[in-house]
Amino acid sequence: MGDTDRKLFVLDTNILLHEPLAIYSFQEHDVVIPMTVLEELDRIKDSKRDVARDARVAIRALEDLFRDATPDEISEGIPFTDQPVSGTISILADFELTETVKAFADKEGDNRILNAVLYLQNKRAPREVILITKDINMRLRAKGAGVRFVEDYRTDQLIDDVQYLTKGFQQCEGEFWSGVEEVESRTLAGKTFHTLNREPFEPTFINQYIIDEESDFAARVEEINSESITLRDLSRERMMHRRAWDITPKNVYQGMALDALLDPDIDLVILTGAAGSGKTLLAMAAALEQTIERGMFDKIIVTRNTPDIGESIGFLPGTEEEKMLPWLAAITDTLEALHKNDHCTEGSLKYICDKANIQFKSINFMRGRSIQNAFVLLDECQNLTASQIKTIITRCGEGTKIVCSGNLAQIDSHYLTPVTSGLTYMVERFKNFEGSANIHLNGVVRSRLAEFAEENL
Repeated sequence: MGDTDRKLFVLDTNILLHEPLAIYSFQEHDVVIPMTVLEELDRIKDSKRDVARDARVAIRALEDLFRDATPDEISEGIPFTDQPVSGTISILADFELTETVKAFADKEGDNRILNAVLYLQNKRAPREVILITKDINMRLRAKGAGVRFVEDYRTDQLIDDVQYLTKGFQQCEGEFWSGVEEVESRTLAGKTFHTLNREPFEPTFINQYIIDEESDFAARVEEINSESITLRDLSRERMMHRRAWDITPKNVYQGMALDALLDPDIDLVILTGAAGSGKTLLAMAAALEQTIERGMFDKIIVTRNTPDIGESIGFLPGTEEEKMLPWLAAITDTLEALHKNDHCTEGSLKYICDKANIQFKSINFMRGRSIQNAFVLLDECQNLTASQIKTIITRCGEGTKIVCSGNLAQIDSHYLTPVTSGLTYMVERFKNFEGSANIHLNGVVRSRLAEFAEENL
């Protein structure tokens, strides 16, 4: 099965659920799919779990490759492409192997995959046989069982560490203007623009905010050329006094977020930050302000990922919207907070929900829709994969603004880590898009208790 300089990759089931077309990432090498993986995909494809669709996509991709192959060719390996450097892909009937791994008997599927890797490691020596899995415990068990090469799947990772993720703003030391040697300023339609040398601001991205430590300076990158960048002067004082649905920013990070949320030229706003930093509150206030007061949108659509929606949503009473309410309690809490001083909070909420046409939707039912003239709030994005985020953003039609918020420290999905989360993927992919802005909200403003908990627990 191929040359010794080509590596031999054995893929675990979770790789094909995480990235259904992952097989094509290894096409210059040889790929082995154990029969146990196909059995597990078969069980998942008919389940109500949110990864069932990914399992079906992976199965169809394999079927396309093996459609015309004979059983002997499938076990021997068929080439990915007609190119001379192409690797092969094969299916290994791992249930026929007699050697066994002394591991936990209740994890039969994983043990059979480990058996297959050890069998190939002995049979194909001195070739490198590498097990690729996203399951950390499987990687530990594989090493303990004697597998020499075990790796995570990193092809879809755009960055190696979330600390390198762009925060959407730059904070200059000291006073901004003291470090500027040359500037060309102009005023256009009541807005002031400054053109400066690009080098001191590297790396810089379109719609990135620039603030300093000592003065009132705040600006946003409007244009980037090979040598220079153009900043739009915002004035921190003006930014901090902006109001949306009677909410004003509590810190400069919220000020930048509100500026992006209220800007009609920005179609996508990504808000990241700790629990209690004000992501949902600001997004909801901006949504109500622009939908009810300014009439810019016809409706507000609120959606989020519901991991066990397939299992349990059917047991909840009522319509889709009523079934979604337990998952969207964060939004209803936010609406209550915005109207807590009203004479009758409950009456206000009912009136607002009708007037702003607030719709609670499940992410699972968004596919195939086209959303026009709406303010879309996608909450808890850290639990979405890149393909789920693509599904939603590609639904957005003319006149729609989408706000994606999430906290990478609160991932609940078994298949995602901070570097592979769809939220991280989206921040990196959209950082050079002129219709989007990304702001990382520093500081917890919910309460001093929440702030202390975030820092010390």
